[in-house]
Amino acid sequence: MTDLELVVGLEMHCELKSNSKVFSTGKNEYSDIANCNVAPLDMAFPGTLPVLNEKCVYDAIKMAKILNCTIADEMIFDRKNYYYPDLPKGYQITQCTKPVGINGYLDVPSNDKIIRVMISDIHLEEDTASLDHFSNMSTIDYNRAGVPLLECVTTPSIHSADDAIAFLEYMRNIYQYTNISDADTKKGQIRCDVNINLKDSNGNYVTPRVEVKNVNSFSNIYKVIKYEEERQKKEYLLNGGKDLRQETRRYDEESNTTIRMRNKEDAIDYKYFIEPNIPPYPITKELINSLKEEIPVLPLERKLNYINNYNLSSYDAEVLIKNKDVSDYFNECINLGIDPKLASNWVTVNILSELNKSNISIKDFYITPNLLKQITDNILNNTISSKQAKEIFNESIISNKEPISIINNTSKQISNKEELLSIIKNIISNNLQQKESYLNGKTNLFDYFVGQVMKETKGKANPTITKELLLEELNKYEMHPLG
Repeated sequence: MTDLELVVGLEMHCELKSNSKVFSTGKNEYSDIANCNVAPLDMAFPGTLPVLNEKCVYDAIKMAKILNCTIADEMIFDRKNYYYPDLPKGYQITQCTKPVGINGYLDVPSNDKIIRVMISDIHLEEDTASLDHFSNMSTIDYNRAGVPLLECVTTPSIHSADDAIAFLEYMRNIYQYTNISDADTKKGQIRCDVNINLKDSNGNYVTPRVEVKNVNSFSNIYKVIKYEEERQKKEYLLNGGKDLRQETRRYDEESNTTIRMRNKEDAIDYKYFIEPNIPPYPITKELINSLKEEIPVLPLERKLNYINNYNLSSYDAEVLIKNKDVSDYFNECINLGIDPKLASNWVTVNILSELNKSNISIKDFYITPNLLKQITDNILNNTISSKQAKEIFNESIISNKEPISIINNTSKQISNKEELLSIIKNIISNNLQQKESYLNGKTNLFDYFVGQVMKETKGKANPTITKELLLEELNKYEMHPLG
């Protein structure tokens, strides 16, 4: 069978966070109420002129910098002319002559490896209105018309569905880390066009490029890529791909297939020309450098730091960096002096579980890093056991009391060796049959004795010290079995 390589290029659209739209005073916020955030420009009323939103320009420059792009010396906008019901002006204001950034790349963690995705360009434009189609009519909501949109176009440099999703998830992370966008797929803030075809082992394209338009979830993008890969392979292996055409398709969720919409030409003539009503906006080196200072430490750098400097596993590091607030929480724990692995365990297991259960942000979580340190400090100095720590953690959340006050008002862990040794000797003398069996080779009875100590002390015995003392005491009997 001929070896065929999947080739994927992505066009990722992400709505930006700002108070107003990119060229109008209309509110830029999500609403379930149709047509409530609309300004005259969004409706293309006569006599209205666009005014550039400066914050959106800054955010576009930041993303171009993050993507290692060559940044333009000025922001120039173009008119992309085509009529469609969701474009009331009959054209879209976008960038073609000088995208804000070109020829970049992004290193992305994917399945315990780092892949490099090449970026063709990133440009700022306005979103269209949204259409809903019903059996007897279609409705239009202009709330989305004019919402600032960044479009990131990759080169065909992705070669698996897993890597494509890793890139999109990492881009979403970056948007959220930088506060440029909420990047919420449930609110339609991210949409993607997916370009797919195949190469042979000599690097020659053997199937024409298929573009699947407006896929609105990462899970669907994954399904689209897997389906198209298999469809194109099957067609090529059956008849050399003679029936395949360069075309635009859409994803059908019910059948989990892509469906042909229309043939696609190599270049559609949108009759671009420079937008005459928006003057060029200069992008100076000083502006780029000042915006660079506002970019936080990004997920991949944090992940490598956690692995290389704190000896965390790749999995735990990945869990920590998925959300910037969680990563910031963990960093604060480290700054307070909590052991990195202990902090990681508490955050990734106990805290994230509570956040998921309560459906709240870590910013709203009662146990702050300072309060968590009260628990971890008392574990390390053997004041409380790990089991007690979890009970105190849960009680603190329920009662909104600081852990230290709960620790001071509860019976603490028994770590006194003399007290524990007395209990151990008494338990051994009351369990002579088990002692003899242990000495005769049934070493699994060691856990039985540990359990008896825990039962006697109601779980307050320090488990580490208990095991050490118990082993020493039983070994005495082994050396002097008749004593």
